[in-house]
Amino acid sequence: MEVIMPQMGQSIAEGTIIQWLKQEGEPVEKDEPLLTINTDKIDVEIPAPGTGVLSRILVREGETVPVGTPLAHIETGEAMIKVEAPVREETAGWHSPAVLELARQKGLGLSDLQKIRGTGFEGRVTKKDILQYLSERGKPEATSEEIIPFSLMRRAIAEHMVRSKQTAPHATAMIEVDLNAVVEFRESAKVVFQERHGVPLTFLPFFVQATVAGLKRYPLLNASVERDRIIVKREINIGIAVALEDGLIVPVLKGADGLDFVEIAKRSHDLIQRARGKRLLPAEVQGGTFTVNNLGVSGILIATPIIVQPQVAILGIGAITKRPVAVGDTLTARHMAYLCLSFDHRVIDGALAGEFLGEVKTRLEGFAPPREHG
Repeated sequence: MEVIMPQMGQSIAEGTIIQWLKQEGEPVEKDEPLLTINTDKIDVEIPAPGTGVLSRILVREGETVPVGTPLAHIETGEAMIKVEAPVREETAGWHSPAVLELARQKGLGLSDLQKIRGTGFEGRVTKKDILQYLSERGKPEATSEEIIPFSLMRRAIAEHMVRSKQTAPHATAMIEVDLNAVVEFRESAKVVFQERHGVPLTFLPFFVQATVAGLKRYPLLNASVERDRIIVKREINIGIAVALEDGLIVPVLKGADGLDFVEIAKRSHDLIQRARGKRLLPAEVQGGTFTVNNLGVSGILIATPIIVQPQVAILGIGAITKRPVAVGDTLTARHMAYLCLSFDHRVIDGALAGEFLGEVKTRLEGFAPPREHG
């Protein structure tokens, strides 16, 4: 039985092997996670297509191959008894045949392999680890620098950020918003909301709902640029920036203009949880028309976010802080935050950016509790 590089999305043509979760000679169960691949900036676990023994790995970690490429062989049924398990050295830990073969080629013994810090599954030594060890062996001890290679995700993010800045002339406009009504409602309703709907009541659905209202009134911000044309999108698909340990990913809340407050809360929570668990499908990070980035989770007050291409704008929401504010002739403490809109100046001018921010501000400051707390 062959394990094939799957087609993970209509526009996905290739994938990179991140990690084999099983090694040659190990038994596997049908639908058990077998390996992790990276496509379009996301990691996806691939299940075993059947039960048997992983007899041969054809594509190693770090290699990129086209969709449809055989990745491994699984022996099933009677053929399983013919598969020889890899040699185990109890004193040296488990090493795959490929690693042992490379070690022999490079003149390394088991004692050398014990010195190498493994980065594979459960700390196992990979071929990449051996090559890194050999490149560093004999070099003087580093005194003040640490070299950290880009991960696949970091590299993809870096390439997109550079391309975005080179493509679109960025400008950023900011506005201050009074979130007292939102904060007070959330505090009073969060327990009931969690019990009734099964998801926590965060600030995100408030911001997404207000953003959708702004985009409906000013649709030019829900657009993309194609050569010398502006393509205004009919559907509003909100990208939600999610911070991960090794980077940032933007799953997309499709058809946000057709969702009510509770649906926005539920679907965004699901996307965020699956993004953090690396369980998103490639299609779920595609098709965004506008992005919202809640900067406040990192304590950031003000920022100039970079546009997610080919969109023309991104809204960053700063941390909510309680501070003294003049309301009429009275100085009082209010929950305040900054809305930071970065926009493509080829499409959007400052006046339009200000009008859009004003609409979002009005929606948030005039927030009225939904019936029965949503």
